[in-house]
Amino acid sequence: MVDSYSGQRICQVIQLKAEYIEEYKRIHKDVWPAVLETLRRSHIVDYSIYLLPSPPYASSHIPSNLTAPQGASETALRRASDCDRVAEDEVTRQWWKITDRMQVSLIEGAKGSGDGEWWLNCEEVFRFEQ
Repeated sequence: MVDSYSGQRICQVIQLKAEYIEEYKRIHKDVWPAVLETLRRSHIVDYSIYLLPSPPYASSHIPSNLTAPQGASETALRRASDCDRVAEDEVTRQWWKITDRMQVSLIEGAKGSGDGEWWLNCEEVFRFEQ
């Protein structure tokens, strides 16, 4: 039996610009080692990014002309403050400059990964763990 994870889980979604989908997938096959090390130091114990072909969610913040594929991520971390540690890392901020240009936030007024909310948080409504 697997023990239930006692930390915080976060699921988020963002729109990817259609012209960057292949590049986005390519750079995530070879993420910079320093970015991965920052995640480890920040107690990020599980982090995945998924490519969704269409918007499978409901929100009043989603533009009506949304046509590009979506990226969804799920993260398990020990404390919310661990996300702050990631955001303070200079190499990670350089990585975000590359990936942010490939994305369109679904949060009205969002500026970028290092400037507040960028990915739209999703509400967890069900989890099954054994």
